[in-house]
Amino acid sequence: MRRQLTRAALAAGLALGALAAGAADYTGPLFDAHLHYNDEARQGPHPLDDVLARMQRNGVRGILANSRTNEGTHALAASAQARAAGVTVVPFVRLYRSREEYSNWFRDESIYEMVQAELARGTGAGPFRGIGEFHLYDSANADGPVARKLMQLAEDRQLAVLAHVDDRAVDMLMAHTASRGQRLRMVWAHTGIGGSPVERVDQLMARYPLLLGELSYRPGLTCEGGRLCPEWRQLILKYPDRFVIGSDTWINQRWMYYDQLMAGYRTWLGDLPADVARKVAWSNAAGVFGLGSP
Repeated sequence: MRRQLTRAALAAGLALGALAAGAADYTGPLFDAHLHYNDEARQGPHPLDDVLARMQRNGVRGILANSRTNEGTHALAASAQARAAGVTVVPFVRLYRSREEYSNWFRDESIYEMVQAELARGTGAGPFRGIGEFHLYDSANADGPVARKLMQLAEDRQLAVLAHVDDRAVDMLMAHTASRGQRLRMVWAHTGIGGSPVERVDQLMARYPLLLGELSYRPGLTCEGGRLCPEWRQLILKYPDRFVIGSDTWINQRWMYYDQLMAGYRTWLGDLPADVARKVAWSNAAGVFGLGSP
């Protein structure tokens, strides 16, 4: 009996392996929910026609754009080329005018004033839809005065936030809102770049109904052959409406490898049921920001 069970388990494992090996890549539209068009790209080797060509040939039909400085996002949002390429721009106000502000924004009142000015200004693609990306390298800084005010502002104005923070800071930031995170849309950059355990991600997804996990740079997401690791496949299937993908083009090298980044997503998206793959690739972000079918 034990030998029969062992053979059965081995056969099942081989069958699953064959299924994974034969899974077809996802071929539908993509929404890049974490894209930067920073000054060093825009003023350097990646003018608008270059970045838009990269999006177009990879089937990227929507982007969450946030840039240092915000002029990069304004350039994308006002671009007739973007519209011609079939790329819809969802603009976010980024908090940084320079890299030095990454570690100080949460207590810099001028950042809050800049955000308000940008919100009043709007973009060529319409009003800003969110705030961020912002970073907290020490979760204790989630209690900084500007961090508190921005979370309250985001919830009051129904703006999303794109937050590069650890799991502890997610709780702390949510606590600053009147609803204690029940009505704040947070796109959690990298879904915990430090490697928050899957069980902890599950807990936060259950606690905050509008939390979206963005999956660039996520440790432990993929295993051999660029396929989804089993625990992440299980979590995505549990919350099929709560995950999105992104390129995080924070340095020019990420633009250079944009094709490979998108191809990598298409590989592991192919491990999911077709309807779930399309949600993660496109519909989850597109639905939040009111985009129709591409």
